Amino acid sequence: MSDPYPWYGLVSGDQLEQGDFLTACPLIRPTPTNEFLRHSANVVILSQSCDLAHEKLEIVQVCPVWPLDQLAEQTQYFRSKRGREELRRGNLPGYQLLNRCELPRHESDYLVCDFRSLFGTHVAVAKTLAATQSPRIRLLPPYREHVAQAFARFFMRVGLPVGVPPFE
Repeated sequence: MSDPYPWYGLVSGDQLEQGDFLTACPLIRPTPTNEFLRHSANVVILSQSCDLAHEKLEIVQVCPVWPLDQLAEQTQYFRSKRGREELRRGNLPGYQLLNRCELPRHESDYLVCDFRSLFGTHVAVAKTLAATQSPRIRLLPPYREHVAQAFARFFMRVGLPVGVPPFE
């Protein structure tokens, strides 16, 4: 029996959509000493599909995607059952957990979107990567929209100077 709501699909070509995965995407990060580090990361596209389709963007917003076990090596909290459960429940605004991918030749364990490390890459670079990495993984609805909503909640947070006091 097939999953009625698959998380992932495969796409080919250079057409970009929100939820597309790109591997080894080149990124430039400024340092505190005003130097620039060039590196690459596996990323998911966060820019809106309509803006990409109508060529309204020069820079495509992406965020790194890490295997959960690799992120846990860097952050002890994700090694704990509590940390993983908080991640699964969506209670850690800077991160979004994605299910395992079981597509043949594209298998992965759980993945984590790192919204705290947002990057932009030129649309021409993203299209070239997309074309050369075909077939590649695309996050499907409603999971793509779920990631977009999680990103929006992270990006639009408002810290209040005084909150509502706890109920006693």
